[in-house]
Amino acid sequence: MLGEDGLRRCPWGVNPLEYRRYHDQEWGRPVADDQKVLEKLCLEGFQSGLSWLTILRKRDSFRRAFLDFDAAAVAALGEVDVQRLLLDAGIVRHRGKILAAIDNARATVRLLASGGSLAALCWGYEPRQAPIPVTTDDLVASTDESTALSRALRQLGFRFVGPTTVHAAMQSLGMVNDHLADCSIRAAVEAERNRFSRPAAARPRPGRALKAAGDG
Repeated sequence: MLGEDGLRRCPWGVNPLEYRRYHDQEWGRPVADDQKVLEKLCLEGFQSGLSWLTILRKRDSFRRAFLDFDAAAVAALGEVDVQRLLLDAGIVRHRGKILAAIDNARATVRLLASGGSLAALCWGYEPRQAPIPVTTDDLVASTDESTALSRALRQLGFRFVGPTTVHAAMQSLGMVNDHLADCSIRAAVEAERNRFSRPAAARPRPGRALKAAGDG
């Protein structure tokens, strides 16, 4: 769709302003930071059954509530914190999703303690070649890669990471460039992906403790 600024965007990225900013500045641009990857996975989980616009408008509150998604800090949250978060109107007050975010942080801590990297794990499932979508009808809800990554994450203890949720995270993290073929932002995103250094997993360190803070 053609915006009033003369740029063509994916239909969902024209309005409102929160969507436009997210579409232009963030969606599809590659991310290699473990903390940011954890945030994306958790927020996509919170979005399940809701509008992504709801999550965008609450994102600052989510970051405050979940300590900027610092894995070790979130992993240490306990039941008192869960009760506090359930009273926080700035976020999505869903007990299962709150607990899943904490479990995801604990799984990330275990992964890091073993010498791994959440970002490297996720990027290991980047599609070798993804088709360029021409219309929104070409976009899919999940792929073989998102299904495989979902399975890998769940085996590590992550929750609310089904194939559809994981595919949405892969789109957001830049593992897939799903901007439509004639979207004005697509070329810039693809150029950024071409320059991007994919994170590589570190060699596991035998004997390191794998138990996350708060695991009991």
